[in-house]
Amino acid sequence: MNNEIEEKAKKIKFLILDVDGVMTDGSIILDNEGNELKRFHVRDGHGIKMLNKAGIKVGIITGRRSKVVEVRARELGIEEVHQKIFKKSKVFDELLLKYDLKDENVAFMGDDVVDQELLRRAGLSASPADAEEEAKELADLVMSRSGGRGAVRQFTDLILKSSGLWKKVSGESFG
Repeated sequence: MNNEIEEKAKKIKFLILDVDGVMTDGSIILDNEGNELKRFHVRDGHGIKMLNKAGIKVGIITGRRSKVVEVRARELGIEEVHQKIFKKSKVFDELLLKYDLKDENVAFMGDDVVDQELLRRAGLSASPADAEEEAKELADLVMSRSGGRGAVRQFTDLILKSSGLWKKVSGESFG
């Protein structure tokens, strides 16, 4: 990790995540009753819980609406869940105002063209290894892992280690 990335990571107080292609592998599974299923990586979830424990808030801004996202967010203690959002920068601005933050205090992970504005604006931005090229070109970091396969965990670990919070939270049990 280079010094510029480490300095950006030290300023992070809030992580915003997209869902499909970031927290999941991007697959959408529908059953015969129209229920939507998604697969989340348990270590990504553990990384989110460690951020929470360290005092770094986590939020979701996603273009789709899915009950399973609400369930997963509740499990992980994510209070800021914004679904069916077409203009993600509007919610981003609302969160900055609500939590008295600047762009430099927010990290964002996105994987597609709809995430371009937040990838540009966030103080630290990342994309999973399998993100669309347009997203990867704008991100400060491209993770070596794919969406739904540990990319979020790589990003959370980087933020915690750069902030000096890793030792505080890495050995604790989160249930």
